[in-house]
Order: sequence, then C-alpha cells, then structure tokens
Amino acid sequence: MTTGATKRIAIGADHAGFELKQHLVGFLGARGYAVDDHGTHSAESTDYPHICAGVGRAVRDGRADVGIVLGGSGQGEQIAANKVRGVRAALCNDEWLARMAREHNDANVLSMGGRVVDAAAAERIVTIFLDTAFEGGRHARRVAQLSDIEAEER
Repeated sequence: MTTGATKRIAIGADHAGFELKQHLVGFLGARGYAVDDHGTHSAESTDYPHICAGVGRAVRDGRADVGIVLGGSGQGEQIAANKVRGVRAALCNDEWLARMAREHNDANVLSMGGRVVDAAAAERIVTIFLDTAFEGGRHARRVAQLSDIEAEER
C-alpha cells in the first residue's frame, strides 16, 4: 500500500497491546504514515471492544485507509473490529498470514497479539500487510460473497 499518497492508519489497543501499539505508532510515523491513535493510552487494564470498533469505523468511513488493532492475542480485537460492517479484520501473527490476508481476502484491518509477536516481528508483519496488494480475480468474487452475507445479516 505504499503509493504516492500518504497512507492513513487507524490504530488501537487494549492494555496488553499498549506497548506494541506505542512502538508501531513511532515505527509508522517515521515512515511517513499518518497515524490516528484510538487508544488506549496507558498499560492500565481496559476493555478493547469500543477501541477496536472505533478503528473499524475509521476505516469504514474513509478516515483511514487501513486499521491495526492489538491485544494480548489479537483474537478478541479481530472479532470486535469485524463487528463493524465493511471491515475485514485478519489476525496475522506471522508474515505469511499478513500476505494472504491482503492478497486473498482484501483485509483492511490487521490484528496482532502483543503477547505473541515482538516488536521486530510486528514491524515485518505490518510492512507486508501495508505493501501487499489484493490479487482480485477469483478472490474478488469471494470477497463480494462476504459482503453479500454481511448485507443479508443487517
């Protein structure tokens, strides 16, 4: 996703993902991305659903090109973000999953676990997620079917 325009990234975490979020805010900012930090802003225990939904809404509403949500495992954060219509959040605690999430699923929100990946691995995963394009083709048909299911469930 590195094109001529600055990419806008919404990011959010609970307390278990706070430290990794702080690291990624600096990492992304140093690379010229516009980062919208949805919190949390401390390591104090906090609930994640509203934070992750806020990241998802920023992507859905066009205020961000992609989102990143972080927690202990990343699992709950992915589920929360996926409750927002139009969000395709993918739990990617390794590089291969990040590539597949973008190439095959056109994922627009990346979820990771701060207790699963270290900062160096997270940087690699985020870079792959941002730099990998959706392949389209047969995958576009499948992503459209996901959108159809979402519309049916309204």
